[in-house]
Amino acid sequence: MKATQATTYRMLGSRLDDISRQLEDMRLMGTTNKKLNRPSDNPSAVGPVFNIRQQLAHVDRYVETMGKSLDTMQATDSHLDHVENIMQQAKEIVTNALNGALNEEDRTVLADSLANLRKELLATANSSINGRYLFAGYQENTVPFAENPAYDPLLFNADDSSTWPYLYQGDAHATTLEITPGETIPINLTGSNLFFGTTSWDPADPTQNATEPGRYNLFVTLTRAEEAIRANSSDDMQAGLADLEGAAQQNRQLRAQLGNRAARVETAMAHQEETRVDLQQILSRYEDADVFETFTAIMEQETALQAALSITSKVSQLSILNYL
Repeated sequence: MKATQATTYRMLGSRLDDISRQLEDMRLMGTTNKKLNRPSDNPSAVGPVFNIRQQLAHVDRYVETMGKSLDTMQATDSHLDHVENIMQQAKEIVTNALNGALNEEDRTVLADSLANLRKELLATANSSINGRYLFAGYQENTVPFAENPAYDPLLFNADDSSTWPYLYQGDAHATTLEITPGETIPINLTGSNLFFGTTSWDPADPTQNATEPGRYNLFVTLTRAEEAIRANSSDDMQAGLADLEGAAQQNRQLRAQLGNRAARVETAMAHQEETRVDLQQILSRYEDADVFETFTAIMEQETALQAALSITSKVSQLSILNYL
């Protein structure tokens, strides 16, 4: 078969196009440091790369959510520390009130100090982060606690929350966090559990709400201690002192539970971080280009392009007139 000059030019032109295209691909690889810039670069890697990126997105979501939850848990722990300080101060006040040498004016001062501690406890119970109340359960946009305007010490009934000195407007549902697929843990404490000593709450029927046996209603404990001091009842003050210690211990136990959950979240978060590193390494093997290999390939391809251009230039000068 005879190769005409036109055929030769087409072959050379096609070869130049191929070399130029390959050089552009290599330069793109060098610019992005990626050997997989388009699906056509490695069709068999597209599926694995897509799956890995999806897994990375899930890991990032887990890590971000757990980070925010840890911030909330740390803030909650700070408030629990303040609750314990309030209980400690209350115990000191009641202990001083048991001093028989105190007069009525002295006892009034101590009782007023307990009243101020109740206000502090109320402010802590209504703490919020980013506009969301910490101890309201799912009702995080509702102020969880309020003073009961109908409270009467003579009508107090431990089995009827409508007679208690403070009312709860949240619910008994703690916020949960998925730390791994299929594993969730509570990341906060409900107000009914922490301040009223009950893990259940029925907002529709106050007679169904009662402090669980062996647990304490912190607001009732402070209120009763204050009333005992004003009435100068040493027996009631002694009982109040014991209740205050029980309430403090209840707070410490719940704080320890929250600490254990925070440690679990930190462990899960560290595991997700390790998983992210592993996935990024796998993704790098599919996507990332070796800098030195890419630079060498670009140099070789540029040399090949110069050689092809040189040959094309020489061939284009050939003419039958050169042999006449």
